[in-house]
Amino acid sequence: MGMTIRLTIRTALWRSHVARIVNEVDGLVPVVKGNGYGFGRMALAQLASEFADTVAVGTVHELEDLPDGLNPVVLTPTLTPPSSTKPILTVGNDTHVDALAGWSGRVLVKLASSMQRYGRGPDLVESSRRRGLDVVGVSIHPPLAGTIEDHRLEVLALLDGIEPSSTVWLSHLDPQAAASLPATHSYRLRLGTALWHGDKSFFRMQADVIDVRPVAAGSLAGYRQTPVPGDGHLVMIGAGSANGVSTLADGRSPFHFERRRLALHEAPHMHTSMAFVPLGETVPAIGSLVDLQRPLTTTLVDEYVWQ
Repeated sequence: MGMTIRLTIRTALWRSHVARIVNEVDGLVPVVKGNGYGFGRMALAQLASEFADTVAVGTVHELEDLPDGLNPVVLTPTLTPPSSTKPILTVGNDTHVDALAGWSGRVLVKLASSMQRYGRGPDLVESSRRRGLDVVGVSIHPPLAGTIEDHRLEVLALLDGIEPSSTVWLSHLDPQAAASLPATHSYRLRLGTALWHGDKSFFRMQADVIDVRPVAAGSLAGYRQTPVPGDGHLVMIGAGSANGVSTLADGRSPFHFERRRLALHEAPHMHTSMAFVPLGETVPAIGSLVDLQRPLTTTLVDEYVWQ
């Protein structure tokens, strides 16, 4: 038995959710960046190829092994262009444009939003064209903070300086807000979390128990030889920092057993998390599964169960 994080998916409900979003959005661009929202990039890209012509990936390093029929858009600017001119790259300042000298592919120009990450004003469109790049649209990325209406108003303000013939690629708007934008421009809406996750009841993430041992109060255990807080059992769970597992933001344990949070004896380490169960409480058996509460976008799943 090795460490395992298992993700169980209620497949029919999940696919129904995805199909509903797809049917609501004209010109949808599914996002398959990072760890593929917990499902793996290749699995999501294969699914996306069933209903989309274009997908958005995070970086130029995520261009490998995409289905042949998909056109990839790279969301993060690169200072080293790929050998292929198939992907649409993103530029957010003059240095990004200079880095693509001699590359003859297509680009999106990132407009500066209140994010203040990367992006410049509309003049970057013209400077990109002057330096030989094929500008196929502009990209607007409002912050997560604020309401959808806040994001819509920010997009409207930025549209004032963009020529009507431009295609505007958008994030962090819902389909209804995107559909309410003026017909002066055409739009493509990028969706990641809203498309792939939906209702949390679709998913259950668990990790296996690989060892259990009785311990006495005050005995030392773990990497840092921390005293055990009382009589009970140490439970070794096959999930750790190598899978992206850590304590929650407030320091609590991410593990549950029989609807009870399992206290961690120390912070999760590479492949094992050590939990403490006080004497008198139900102890999970070796080979059983405990529930894991972590964001799918930051967790490396070992095994998928499609129900």
